[in-house]
Amino acid sequence: MRVAMYYSNSDVRIEEMQKPGIGPGEILIRIEASGICGSDIMEWYRRDKVPVVLGHEIAGDIVEVGKEVKGFRVGQRVSASHHVPCDKCHFCRSGHGSACDLLRKTKFYPGGFAEFVRIPEVNVRQNGVYLMPDNVSYEEGSFSEPVACVIRGQRHINMKPGRSVLVIGSGISGLLHIMLARVNGADKIMATDINDFKLKKAKELGADYVVDAESYSPDRFREANNGRLADVVILCAGALPAVYQALDSIEKGGTLLIFSAVKDNADITLPVNKIFWRDEITIMSSYANHPSEQRDALELISKGKMPVGKLITHRFGLEDTSRGFQLLAGGGDCIKVIIEPQK
Repeated sequence: MRVAMYYSNSDVRIEEMQKPGIGPGEILIRIEASGICGSDIMEWYRRDKVPVVLGHEIAGDIVEVGKEVKGFRVGQRVSASHHVPCDKCHFCRSGHGSACDLLRKTKFYPGGFAEFVRIPEVNVRQNGVYLMPDNVSYEEGSFSEPVACVIRGQRHINMKPGRSVLVIGSGISGLLHIMLARVNGADKIMATDINDFKLKKAKELGADYVVDAESYSPDRFREANNGRLADVVILCAGALPAVYQALDSIEKGGTLLIFSAVKDNADITLPVNKIFWRDEITIMSSYANHPSEQRDALELISKGKMPVGKLITHRFGLEDTSRGFQLLAGGGDCIKVIIEPQK
């Protein structure tokens, strides 16, 4: 079978691999749609792991089912998780399943930018395969993983109706957070970015106000929010200036959700008294998702509450995966790239 082998953002090669065989407890999926994630283009994060077949936002058809698999059959339309938690360890029992050792070790093979993907027995056993509703397309189904991550993040911070929200960074994660914050009843939503195309998309998808990140200041949020800073700040940009913008924009008693990685694990300086003592500000992070959240994501998509199709700006066959990586890494008028290996 053909795969798109990643060496760097500018070097993704179409190579041949043997089509995966499956064991008694495994499933083989023919991939129809696979989204390029923002984490896929983080070269600093990938450089020690190349060459590798990336792609974890998948949807397709079951073409083979192991003899011990229950509840699935050939021909069903599914999405799947590349990581699954054990649901038994200390971290899982305390509500932090994304810190589970099993979750950090599990993955499907070889990756979503391939014609076929094998779902290991542990992923099947731990409820990591999801039947897609009939009205959800393959493209929409491939969004179940990123939408699930956003669901997890907003549940972590206990997002409630009536809160004012600042989303810093209007790439795919920021836009999904805007959409979900609107679903969750946010009062005012402001979005920032350095890209006019993404700001227009943020406005289209639910932001009340959009501001160029280079001209943003906390006073801009106060002007839009009756003199108050944001109850919730969601950081979806990895540049250090964005981190400090986020810290400066949280109202007393507010929450900062860190939803992005910073290149090469850069350090920041925090005002300890303001953040951790006087103003009762909460800083939280969120990583990955739980299978239950991926099922919830499919339900939101199916009901039309998360119109994820509006985020797709480019579609390519497997042969043009390299072009997709270059477009996404280059910014510009590119938000979500979908790879369709069967075309």
